[in-house]
Amino acid sequence: MTSTTDRLRATLRRRLWPLLAALLLVVGALSGWWVTSRGPSGYPKGVSGFATGVRDGVYDRYGQLLQSYLHTAMPGVELRLDSSEGSVDNLDRVASGQDSFAIATADAVADYIGPDKTGLRAIARLYDDYMQLVVPANSPIQQVSDLKGKRVGIGEPKSGVTLVTRQLLNVAGINPDSGITPFTLGVSDAAAQLASGRLDAFFWSGGLPTAALTDLATKFPIRIVPLGSLTDKLHQANGATDAYRTAVLPAGVYPNTQAVLTMAVPNLLITRDDVNSSLVEGLTRAVIDSRDPIGTQVHSAQLVDLRTAVYTDPLPLSEGAERYYRSVKP
Repeated sequence: MTSTTDRLRATLRRRLWPLLAALLLVVGALSGWWVTSRGPSGYPKGVSGFATGVRDGVYDRYGQLLQSYLHTAMPGVELRLDSSEGSVDNLDRVASGQDSFAIATADAVADYIGPDKTGLRAIARLYDDYMQLVVPANSPIQQVSDLKGKRVGIGEPKSGVTLVTRQLLNVAGINPDSGITPFTLGVSDAAAQLASGRLDAFFWSGGLPTAALTDLATKFPIRIVPLGSLTDKLHQANGATDAYRTAVLPAGVYPNTQAVLTMAVPNLLITRDDVNSSLVEGLTRAVIDSRDPIGTQVHSAQLVDLRTAVYTDPLPLSEGAERYYRSVKP
């Protein structure tokens, strides 16, 4: 009796083991699928610093809206928005580890000489900044060379505005230190000083439209001075980046302004190579997916496009961003 029972058990074991092994393989495969496709729980949660820019600039508003969008798109991730002087300051903050993410213009990236530059990576090309030279509507200033001897706002010291302004003044034959009376101001302060008569002109580089300029133009007539004729001179200048392109600033982008030929430069969303790649991948997805909802309030964000986002020269793509773009490639 015992021998018969043992034989039956042995037979059952031989027949069941293959079925059990197959079941374990299926469970393992399903478990691996769940781990790789679990999405929201696959990234580290917590607070990450995001360097924006000056108050009332497009970087600032874009950061606020992206922060809000992430509450739903990436639960548990909080962007800490850090105001800054602009692109150069943002590059310093990311390279040094003060922030994990920031926006910077391609020309500022190309000219950046910080010791930790090799660790910088790109997430996406966002939208273009437009260089804008703002004067009172009745000003005699018609071109950059007319700024000689004038009181001119040149942007915050570590901003992309100052970077390109100094180059523009140089190619126009004006020493940026002695040929004008320079004022290092953010866009809101510069707008206020132009309206009060304490400035003759100021430079600004930002997406269209910039809220501070819209507010200014509603109560103080302004005019945008053409800059497009200087694009080629910038490219030819020794050490100047070729990131700039000639572009049309449309009529009516600010109340009662005319279309002018100016310059544009791409904005890059940047990070470091040691920032968690799953976090970067999720943020990249959020940036692309949020284009339309953010674009209703920041019109330049409507230009964020999956087809052009990967063109982030002069920075290579981060590992997480590259993984996202490959996952959605048709």
